[in-house]
Amino acid sequence: MEIKKISHIGIAVESIDDQIVFFRDVLGLAVTGTEVVEDQKVRVAFLTVGESRVELLEPIADDSPVRKFLDKKGGRTTIHHVAYEVDDLEAALAEAKEKGIRLIDEVPRAGAGGVRIAFIHPKAASGILTELCEQH
Repeated sequence: MEIKKISHIGIAVESIDDQIVFFRDVLGLAVTGTEVVEDQKVRVAFLTVGESRVELLEPIADDSPVRKFLDKKGGRTTIHHVAYEVDDLEAALAEAKEKGIRLIDEVPRAGAGGVRIAFIHPKAASGILTELCEQH
């Protein structure tokens, strides 16, 4: 599996509107858009950092995976996942599976920004939720 770059870091937040001030006004990151990912029950804000992004993830439903993550962390804003870009997501997943890596997603699914994504289970990645993504 060849990793091209860190695509983005996902940060779970209670409220994008409350947290974006730090990233935009203090760090000076450009906000390039927001979108709702209904499948994941999150609202996402995209902020650019060179060739990478920070994605703020706000749950929009009580059963959102991000809501459950925030509840587990006591409602604290915290890093949710690190995403790595690959050229061929199916091949990367097949290689990981062949190596016995525990996957959350064995097939790609749609992510924010029209990107195809799949997650590696934190227990297989030193406790870090790891996303593999492929740009179209």
